[in-house]
Amino acid sequence: MSQAPLSLPLLGLVLAAIAIDLWVGDPRRLPHPVVGMGWMIARLERAWNHGSAAARRARGVLLTAVVVLGAYALAWGLLALLGRLDPWLALAAELWLLATTLAIKGLRDAARAVATPLGRGDLPGARRALAMIVGRDTVALDEGEISRGAVETVAENTVDGITAPLFWALLGGAPLALAYKAVNTLDSMVGYRNARHADFGWASARLDDLANWLPARLTALALWLGARGLPGHWRHRGALAATRREAPRHPSPNAGWPEAMVARLLGVQLGGVNRYGGVLSRRALLGEPLEALGVAHIGRAIRLMHGGWSAFLLLMLPAVLVREWLA
Repeated sequence: MSQAPLSLPLLGLVLAAIAIDLWVGDPRRLPHPVVGMGWMIARLERAWNHGSAAARRARGVLLTAVVVLGAYALAWGLLALLGRLDPWLALAAELWLLATTLAIKGLRDAARAVATPLGRGDLPGARRALAMIVGRDTVALDEGEISRGAVETVAENTVDGITAPLFWALLGGAPLALAYKAVNTLDSMVGYRNARHADFGWASARLDDLANWLPARLTALALWLGARGLPGHWRHRGALAATRREAPRHPSPNAGWPEAMVARLLGVQLGGVNRYGGVLSRRALLGEPLEALGVAHIGRAIRLMHGGWSAFLLLMLPAVLVREWLA
């Protein structure tokens, strides 16, 4: 388990990492652990994803174990080594590692990159920006559908990119947060239900579902709590019950929770028809269309995201205090 260097409480480290992420995000000139994870996953996928269905599933389990445990062990070993050399180096390394697991600034900037051209009527520019963050076809989307894609991305990635990394970081420091990012990266690369990955990515997808199960549900509650001071707070009435009812309709066991809550808090309807490579895909409808989706809802979703992760920290405080007491 991670040892906070210089006796700095883990909560302090995580708060400092949040500040770093909000300030600088992910500079492209600096190495990023997720890039290394992706490189390793791609190489092992090419080498191991062959043979019978049973063989592919077994090698997929091995891939998941190697990448996740490897990420944890490398982070723990690096911090232990640096701690012996110089505690200040270990502190700087853990702060950097923790910051790389977060995507608050990146998610905000990606959503704004869609909203900015959309706000000035530049639909082609907004479609291109949206295509950078979603897998669906964007070439023919109108303002409402572009806005829906951006709002859904902000809602879903509030878990993957912010609250779930915070959850695991607050329980186990940078090593456990990096292990979570390994799980998340595996799912994004091999966790598909297609002919190539249905068996090989089975373990990765199931572990990702498990790792996000509690954070996703806590995030829905945190979004509800964090929005209390925002305009439209009257929409809190019935939002918790509606989210519990609607979230299971989503094909993901976890993504429906933040999406359903954001839909309710914004007074819009998410889900519907998407196209992936020209193939039609229908998603369950979440929320009620009290307002027509538009560019303004992207900014409101960003505000909900910030309120959500802030409230999430408060929800995690009892667990953090228990951990510090036991340490």
